[in-house]
Amino acid sequence: MNIENYIESQYRNIDSNINEEYLELYEGVNHPKLKVIFSTLHSRFLELFKSMNSRLPTMSEYGDHFWADQSRELIEAIEIMRGMQRALKNTPLAFNPDEYYQGIIKECNKFLSGNGGSTLPPGMDKVELYYTIPIFILQNTITIVNSEYNKTFELKLIGEGSYAQIFKYKDEYYKKYFVLKRAKKDLNEKELARFKLEFEQMNTLNSPYIVEVFCYNDTTNEYIMEYMDFSLNDYITKNNTKLNVPQRKRLGFQILKAFAYIHSKELLHRDISPKNILIKCYDDVEVVKIADFGLVRIPDSNLTSVNTEFKGYLNDPSLVVDGFERYNILHETYALTRLLFFVMTGRTNIDKVSNIKLKEFVARGLNIDKSKRFLNVDELTEAFRQI
Repeated sequence: MNIENYIESQYRNIDSNINEEYLELYEGVNHPKLKVIFSTLHSRFLELFKSMNSRLPTMSEYGDHFWADQSRELIEAIEIMRGMQRALKNTPLAFNPDEYYQGIIKECNKFLSGNGGSTLPPGMDKVELYYTIPIFILQNTITIVNSEYNKTFELKLIGEGSYAQIFKYKDEYYKKYFVLKRAKKDLNEKELARFKLEFEQMNTLNSPYIVEVFCYNDTTNEYIMEYMDFSLNDYITKNNTKLNVPQRKRLGFQILKAFAYIHSKELLHRDISPKNILIKCYDDVEVVKIADFGLVRIPDSNLTSVNTEFKGYLNDPSLVVDGFERYNILHETYALTRLLFFVMTGRTNIDKVSNIKLKEFVARGLNIDKSKRFLNVDELTEAFRQI
């Protein structure tokens, strides 16, 4: 199906009944004719539900009567909406009705009749009419509602992992970018619990070296976080030929400060990699911040100790045999050693290290005999200082 042609046909179908009163609610919709269609359908739903509200709430045990003409018009509006959902599915213009209206429409489908009117069920409450809230939500947008404004912003996909998709958007009120992390639809109950735990854990941490998160939406299983400019991987790759040793060590010390703080909270990150360390670029300094706490190990949590899949390409290979549930501080210092080597060299391959101090640092941090490794971040920091 040609999407442009489909939208044009729907636009022409409503041409004589266009209503632009609610265009402002659909500012985040970049397609001008789809925006008008949404506004017109929005107006139609409000008009019909306002009419229905004149018979609600139904007090009689037999319900109440909803007129035939309005019943047919509401059936038609719902059919138009459903047809558009099907046509636009799996496109950048895919949308769903707001969760509340999705429930109302589902309930209406149970009793609406195109012949002779409909019987409103007993106990049905009035429908809340959305005058300042959009009914139709693009799947690649986010709507921010607070006491000061109600705006919808377009999302741009910037990354994807096993559990979530990562989007960025520009909030026109604050004039800055934010990130939205949205759980994938196929996650099971335990995976969703872990996803929410990641947000809750990051939300409890208060450090300039931890990515800040702001709010969790239980309905859509997504949360907002501050926007970062680079992953450590991308930053080092882009600037590897320009970075001098003092600059690299400043990044390394920030990483160590971050993990000293994390460990002070009795947490183990367990998924250390250059892609999970992010960089915020200010005019005068680059700041390291840690993200992706999805595998964080929390004392006494049943989500962080049993049958956890081995992940993290800097992790100690012995975990494959030992079992990821036995991950401890010596595995964390192993991964941090490899991460700091990457910061200092731009490489993950530890062969052919010419700097003697760096070679000694790596040899201790990655020692097969775990008892000879760095026992904590303090020991790592002291050795890193000597490079």
